[in-house]
Amino acid sequence: MTDITFGALGVPQTLVDVLAAEGKTTPFPIQADTLPDTLAGRDVLGRGKTGSGKTLAFSLPLAARLAGDGASKRGRRPRGLVLAPTRELATQINATLEPLARAAGLVTTTIFGGVNQNRQVQALSAGVDIVVATPGRLEDLKGQGHLRLDAVEITVIDEADHMADLGFLPVVTRILSATPAGGQRLLFSATLDNGVDKLVKRFLRDEVMHSVDEATSHVAAMTHHVFTVVDTDAKKELVRTLASGTGRRILFMRTKHQAKKLAQQLTARGIPSVDLHGNLSQNARDRNLAAFSAGTAKVLVATDVAARGVHVDEVELVVHVDPPMEHKAYLHRSGRTARAGAEGSVVTIVLPEQRRDVSQLLRKAAITATPVAVDASSAEVTTLVGEVAAYVAPAPKVAAQPGQSQGANAQRKRAAREARQGQGGGNGKAKRQGQGQTRGRRPAEGQPAAGRAHGASRSAAAPAFSTSTPAPAQAQPGRRTNRRASRGTAAPGAR
Repeated sequence: MTDITFGALGVPQTLVDVLAAEGKTTPFPIQADTLPDTLAGRDVLGRGKTGSGKTLAFSLPLAARLAGDGASKRGRRPRGLVLAPTRELATQINATLEPLARAAGLVTTTIFGGVNQNRQVQALSAGVDIVVATPGRLEDLKGQGHLRLDAVEITVIDEADHMADLGFLPVVTRILSATPAGGQRLLFSATLDNGVDKLVKRFLRDEVMHSVDEATSHVAAMTHHVFTVVDTDAKKELVRTLASGTGRRILFMRTKHQAKKLAQQLTARGIPSVDLHGNLSQNARDRNLAAFSAGTAKVLVATDVAARGVHVDEVELVVHVDPPMEHKAYLHRSGRTARAGAEGSVVTIVLPEQRRDVSQLLRKAAITATPVAVDASSAEVTTLVGEVAAYVAPAPKVAAQPGQSQGANAQRKRAAREARQGQGGGNGKAKRQGQGQTRGRRPAEGQPAAGRAHGASRSAAAPAFSTSTPAPAQAQPGRRTNRRASRGTAAPGAR
């Protein structure tokens, strides 16, 4: 921390008031170091680990300088651009930037994949000043003609090293090449490896470098623990105990399936938990993060998708349930706690066969922690857990109807069909479907409906399909006989 104020660094009073309303009165080191240069329009290379305050360090000059030039939003031609590696990070950057931009009379929007692009296209058409985007979707919309980058005055690349890890640098290079060469460019990264240095050399001009915290530098308020257990059963009980405290916890797993499973198991045992991984829809991700941020769920079980981009205050404990594969992942996972000067603890759980790999990982991460053999009742564990949260009865599960898919896409389609049927009123469509009509064709008398009506799931009360071939139905006067029944063949689903 420093004793200098944001106003003394040149931040406009309008933005200082916004920060004060949020309880932010004293800048962090990376903000104090970079703001004089960024507010002056210089290109800046900022190096610092996660949680050091980089988002505010580039959000302030974006809002201040774009408001100061007096220009208004220009349709599909944004004047500010922030590139982030993940949609979670893009969303949280915008959450920090938007209040500042609004106070400066600017409009922001987010652009990322995994959701329908229509709302993003509509926002661009209405006119925006600043776009916060992931590279892939931004390039897609640019290719479709929904936006141009020739009016961009300030470009920010956040978590550039993670962009490189994800293979985004070729896309980032094409995007930067489409922005004016004379614009201001700010690049923030924990390291300069994997091609990040090439971006710096090609696109930054006479840049000023500020290196506040190296990627492996220690956070004084972060305590690291290595707990060894005898087997997987002891590990499961230890995880449940570590998750049982009253404060926020993030538990990291290696696979999406295991993250979902652990969240369900903890919730069933009275510890409200949510999961975060790549298989979730954007709405589910937003809903789970909102529950974790609001405190209705104290535990977030995540894969490495949350190691960057999940900025939730007062996370007191990070648990590496599955140790990561490499040391950079360890540092970024651990960086979810002890943020903004707060204290936090990090626990790595180690099975006997993992001891050598974890030892090498911690050495590369420059972390010193003595392994301690524990079980769920050990003093080291109970001290770390602190007060145990009260049991919360899990919500009752809604039983699925036979034959219904429970996937997110199937649930969305069912909801849409039900909404359409509810709006159908007296047109008789729902009634005809209830009588077994399928795609405009009536089944033969005495024969089950052949398939689902317009993709609708079978009702639990529907007759079961027979594995035997039904007898041909007799034609009735004035009624057209089903061809399949008249030939004596089985209906679909009876084969």
